[in-house]
Amino acid sequence: MPVVTSSYNPPFYFKNGHVSTVVPSIWRQVENVNYERERIETPDDDFLDLDWCHTGSKNLVVITHGLEGSSKRPYVLGMAKYFHSKNWNVLAWNCRSCSGEINRKGRFYHHGETRDLHHVVKHAIERNTYENIVFIGFSMGGSITIKFLSEVPYELQSRIKCGVTASVPVDLTESVAEFRKISMAFYRNKFLQRLEKKIKLKAQLYPDQIDYKDFSKIKYFPDFDNAYTAPLHGFKDAYDFYEKASAKNYLERVQVPLLLVNALNDPFLTENCYPYRIAESSDFVHLETPKYGGHVGFIQHGMRHTYLESRAYDFVSHLL
Repeated sequence: MPVVTSSYNPPFYFKNGHVSTVVPSIWRQVENVNYERERIETPDDDFLDLDWCHTGSKNLVVITHGLEGSSKRPYVLGMAKYFHSKNWNVLAWNCRSCSGEINRKGRFYHHGETRDLHHVVKHAIERNTYENIVFIGFSMGGSITIKFLSEVPYELQSRIKCGVTASVPVDLTESVAEFRKISMAFYRNKFLQRLEKKIKLKAQLYPDQIDYKDFSKIKYFPDFDNAYTAPLHGFKDAYDFYEKASAKNYLERVQVPLLLVNALNDPFLTENCYPYRIAESSDFVHLETPKYGGHVGFIQHGMRHTYLESRAYDFVSHLL
């Protein structure tokens, strides 16, 4: 598919990539989203918390949050509210440890972990015979969504219609390197502070598996991923994890329509996170690279709903 021309043009005060990233994350309020929480067990004796908005529809949207996000982040709430207002059933699931309660196992989640999403989808289908299922993923959740869509089992191919992803670090190695810059210290420190709290809790539960006492030495993501992500999830080291989990490996295997919206002023992304060549040669990948939007921002005047929310719905509805 050719690269999609974007119509997104925010108010001038949201044209700065950092402003459009930070302001919605802190100040945006999304009201009247009434989730019904369901806890399901996983095959390895852990649990996942699922948040539903029911309408009785045979259409289901499955939303996956970003790194250290949850179903209650404004960007997930906004998307859930928008689709629910269009009479869709909504399932916003929480990765392990992200629902407000630490998970039971030593492992967490990561950009390339799709087994939990497969389990969530299997459970949703057993609960209701949905006719149309679409997937939306933000940032890390976009990486998970892309990899999942490249693995769709045969028996689900007629029901899974498409995916929408945004602000995806398509090349993790490059994106992680970007976080070494001084300008990225605010974001880097926020992520590592949140991760540190979980590692401290995990170390109390699994003292033989997880060592917290040296966390003060962790300054950058490769430090964290070498110490925790890689050994807990079966990778040789941080760079083995980045290479194997990157969405760039899975885009060409996707066999359903996929919209990827990555803003050109996203402070988290680098040149290789805009896969123009893949989009131009693919029958399924639609790449949209608006000039503005920041990271999971795409705010419009008034912040009632984002460009991405209406764009996702329009993309989906034109396919059904």
